Amino acid sequence: MKKFFKICTSLLLSSVIFVGCSSQKNDDQGAKDNNETPVEKIDINIGSLKGPTTMGMVKLMEDSEKGETDNNYKVTMTGTADEIVASMVKGELDVAAVPCNLASVLYNKMEGQVKVAAINTLGVLYVVENGNEIKSIEDLKGKTLYSTGKGTTPEYILNYILAENGIDAEKDLAVEYKSEATEVAALLAENPNAVAMLPQPFVTTAQAKNDKLRVALDMTEEWNKVQGDKGSALVTGVVIARKEFIEKNQQAFDNYLKDYKASTEYVNSNVKETAVLIEKYGIVPAAVAEKAVPLCNITFIEGDEMQEKVSGYLKVLFEQNPAAVGGKLPGEDFYYKN
Repeated sequence: MKKFFKICTSLLLSSVIFVGCSSQKNDDQGAKDNNETPVEKIDINIGSLKGPTTMGMVKLMEDSEKGETDNNYKVTMTGTADEIVASMVKGELDVAAVPCNLASVLYNKMEGQVKVAAINTLGVLYVVENGNEIKSIEDLKGKTLYSTGKGTTPEYILNYILAENGIDAEKDLAVEYKSEATEVAALLAENPNAVAMLPQPFVTTAQAKNDKLRVALDMTEEWNKVQGDKGSALVTGVVIARKEFIEKNQQAFDNYLKDYKASTEYVNSNVKETAVLIEKYGIVPAAVAEKAVPLCNITFIEGDEMQEKVSGYLKVLFEQNPAAVGGKLPGEDFYYKN
């Protein structure tokens, strides 16, 4: 009996040792498998414009500073799109957040060496007034409308929406374009009858200085009304990257997109905390940002939906003025879908 007991005990111990060794072997193999092809953390140089397109990136910027992102993100924020164009052409930037039509212009200028990967901002344009007269696009007839963006996206968007509502931009109203949004805001403060079209966050900034200012029309809603089920969207900003950079660093780029998406989700879900970050990075004061963020249509759309919305939007611009998209519509290779 004692001998039988010793045999059983010996077998039991052997089983435990075997299982333990097998478990350790599996753990070691798993660790080996997980570490066979580690993705190297690289520096990614990113250009962006001071405004909503950078607002959606502030959490990514802060996390990168803390070393909590998949790559090291070096964001350079500029005041004009021309600076980004020059840096992309020279290869000084790997990635950029730019107006949608500029992405197409760069694609044509750089002979297909730029790809668009995501929509980061939808419409941010609003018609504002001091009074309570403007209730529809039709009410702009006979008015003087102040705006920025002569020869750029705001003008194309305005003209398209007016035309689709049967309004001639040159005959039925007077549109006066100013070089800076601050000029438009000053006119609104001085003239009680002034009507203007401004982007966020400048609308909120102007309202902070003029409590009589009212948002009369959301141009994104007006765009959607005339577009119906055509599949297009009013696309303000997109994420682009140099084709060569993507080909050499595809996994790192995909990780960047993942981090960017997480940043936009945080921004939309944590407005108060985001406002503090927006002020930290010198975009607008936190008090303005807290009110503006929910109106900036910050988003992250990729894949087939991105292509449908971007291509539809660019087609509208092209039909108005081919130069707005760089002379011709981008080819299928313009769209990056991982």
